[in-house]
Amino acid sequence: MTVLPDDGLALAAEFPDATHEQWQHLVAGVLRKSGKEVSDTAAEDALATVLEDGLGARPLYTARDAAPDPGLPGFAPFVRGGRAAGNTVGGWDVRQRHATADGQAVLTDLENGVTSVWLPLGEGSGIQVSELGRVLDGVYLDLAPVVLDAGAETEAAALALFKVHEERGVAPDAVRGNLGADPLGFEARTGRSYDLAPVLKLVGRHPGLRALTVDALPYHEAGGSAAQELGASLATGVAYLRALTEAGFSAEQACAQLEFRYAATADQFLTIAKLRAARRLWARVAEACGVPKAGAQVQHAVTSPVMMTRRDPWVNMLRATIATLAAGAGGADAVTVLPFDQELGVPDAFARRIARNTSTVLIEESHLARVIDPAGGSWYVERLTDELAHAGWEFFRTIERDGGQAAVLRSGRLRTDLATTWAERSKKLAKRREPITGVSEFPHLAEKPVVREPAPEPLTGGLPRVRRDEAYEELRARSDAHLAATGGRPRVFLAALGPAAAHTARLTFAANLFQAGGIEAVTEGTFADSGATEVCLCSSDALYAEQAEDTARELRAAGATHVSLAGRPAEYAGVDSYVFAGCDAVSVLTDALDRLGVSR
Repeated sequence: MTVLPDDGLALAAEFPDATHEQWQHLVAGVLRKSGKEVSDTAAEDALATVLEDGLGARPLYTARDAAPDPGLPGFAPFVRGGRAAGNTVGGWDVRQRHATADGQAVLTDLENGVTSVWLPLGEGSGIQVSELGRVLDGVYLDLAPVVLDAGAETEAAALALFKVHEERGVAPDAVRGNLGADPLGFEARTGRSYDLAPVLKLVGRHPGLRALTVDALPYHEAGGSAAQELGASLATGVAYLRALTEAGFSAEQACAQLEFRYAATADQFLTIAKLRAARRLWARVAEACGVPKAGAQVQHAVTSPVMMTRRDPWVNMLRATIATLAAGAGGADAVTVLPFDQELGVPDAFARRIARNTSTVLIEESHLARVIDPAGGSWYVERLTDELAHAGWEFFRTIERDGGQAAVLRSGRLRTDLATTWAERSKKLAKRREPITGVSEFPHLAEKPVVREPAPEPLTGGLPRVRRDEAYEELRARSDAHLAATGGRPRVFLAALGPAAAHTARLTFAANLFQAGGIEAVTEGTFADSGATEVCLCSSDALYAEQAEDTARELRAAGATHVSLAGRPAEYAGVDSYVFAGCDAVSVLTDALDRLGVSR
């Protein structure tokens, strides 16, 4: 039996305190063993990660990285939550999106864990305003909030919703939800706007019903960074505050009419920090308006459409789970999990069930909502929140200097900013510095396609909608068309030199690379039996020095039209190109498909 000392058990009491410099020295030693000669002070920088918006993530955070005090939930600056109790009572609002006139699907969701519904209506949706009553048939509207998203038909949709309330005898003070008016978001999507004044005249009929949504998804889907998403949402919110106060509302009343919608991505910490920073920034706006107590931002987080893939869509379930965890930990009031087959067409019942159960598991089994702001106090999260808030505020200020959100949308400045950010990110995607599991990494060429009914065509005419997988999707589509036309995919033979220990790593690398472009990698048998006309040599640098040139010559004599080598560029006679970690995979694969006669 162990007897504890009277003063308890101090686990580190007998160990000497380590310094930051000592840790840096150990890191430098590890890096030197891997072939990187760096000084002790530069070792930490060597392991740092560059993020968008001029931000970075260091490998270690300590007390010296502490950020400003985030305060307490329910109090300005609301970093830790807009409500004192957070989501501890019942978890966040599980909000499912329905874009088709399927009332039974709506009921099924509400009977199995969903707590509110988000309904796109009219143009760009599968639900017409006239069908709203039928879609909501059987829904207890005093229990299930309804969020509309009707674009230019917002006034008509609002009146239709009010009519449903009246017909079913729902008390005005029992109604919850949002009319979803967002003319600037609609303009970002379509290049067209609509008058907000008629909608503002409807405000007040139902005290618990908000009128406006500040939707940041159009900027996220156009390739914007987290700071750009924050800045654009602030500028939009400020524009709506001006419109509301000019219509006679007080600043406090105006703030109470807004709900903000943000994307939640599989970058867990960035999403947590973005939601926390958004609340801090909006609190600053409310403070500047003279109503600091009204600055508790109401947030609706949506799992990112940009991160969803069409190939191997099952991986989207994992992405959505991480994004939902981040949204919940970040304090979102409502969370929408997009079904994993969202990009393939109309989600089926299984996909919707998995989507709603993602929140259920995180709330009920993982107990994620049990603690308010569980990431609060993390030196990394607090620092990232602070840095992201400053970056978002600076982007907001540039928008205001250029005339506000409407002005930068119409001048094309915002489009240019977002396109610049996306161009830089596209380079990382092309070089697989930002990997996409199942697409640019570990693709499965033999997967059975997931087929869904076509979804309504989305709104167009405004900012573009980008997807992370788009460059690789184009390559795979070329390969699919070639398979349909010829009965076989384009091929490359991987010539392994030496024992498995020498070639396995690069063989695996090359196979993944070529398959990402829909090119079948043949690793068995001989080149003559492979049916391929191109070859990639795979081995160690030492064996390349001994065998690469002779092997390339023999393969050319056997009919190879192009010989590549998996490894850093060198000067080997007979080798036409080199593939390596960090190469532009999209360019390499495009050129390969062109050489192999695969139509564009």
